[in-house]
Amino acid sequence: MPQRRAITGRSQEPRARFAEELRILRARRGVSLRVLADAVDWDASLFGKMENGQTLGGPEVVEALHQYYGTTPLLLTLWELAVADPTQFKERYRRYMAIEAAAVSMWQYSVTMVPGLLQTAGYASEVLTAGGLAGQELEQQVNARLGRRALLESEAPPSFRVVLSEAVLRNSPRETRVWREQLEYLLEACERPNIALYVLPFGRGFHAIVNTDLMLMRLLDGRAVAYAENDVLGELIEETSRVERLFRTYDDVRDLALSPAESRRFILRVLEEAPCEPST
Repeated sequence: MPQRRAITGRSQEPRARFAEELRILRARRGVSLRVLADAVDWDASLFGKMENGQTLGGPEVVEALHQYYGTTPLLLTLWELAVADPTQFKERYRRYMAIEAAAVSMWQYSVTMVPGLLQTAGYASEVLTAGGLAGQELEQQVNARLGRRALLESEAPPSFRVVLSEAVLRNSPRETRVWREQLEYLLEACERPNIALYVLPFGRGFHAIVNTDLMLMRLLDGRAVAYAENDVLGELIEETSRVERLFRTYDDVRDLALSPAESRRFILRVLEEAPCEPST
């Protein structure tokens, strides 16, 4: 088979091609990052990171750039290809894991599943099996997930605040033993001084992240980073204004939730209602 010939001379992977296009568009307009930031009302540092390939940005900022430059759909198409590239998800997730490991405080909202940092082996196994893993890969991923728990169990653990939608406590795994172990582990976690657990019951109204798992992390240097994820997309967010908006949103959600003491009693009731394993 003959070697494929590059037609455009720009046959890079999607992320690099998107970053290159951003640099070309700004050069053609002849503006600095600061002028660009003032024109579209976003941080100049974000545009610098996008042009260097460090981040892809979210759909809102790409749409703003599309409008500013007056581009054809090419810019939006390049962004969509970069986001959809499976290697980019792995890269974003690796970066997220590195930030999580360095965080001094974390705030999380979980929609339907127990957060990975609080999962037991049995629960993690059922979740990952449902995602299609099996055999050695499943075992490796379960061990990796359990390894993350060491972050909260270390001698100097980060502060962790987590809000669980009631759906998390109603969406039980199939094995009774696994579910009871998981609920007991959550109750144990409630007792640790570095963990505050809140339950958001059904019927408390809608909020801005009702369908989005969210993790907010603050680092030792004071920087804050967010990671938002749904069934099809995970996004690492480092732009200051967006992260601060998400912090405010998280506070609004936590205000709707039960207090830690009430949440513990809620989980205890769920455990008491859980079926016992049949006697043998």
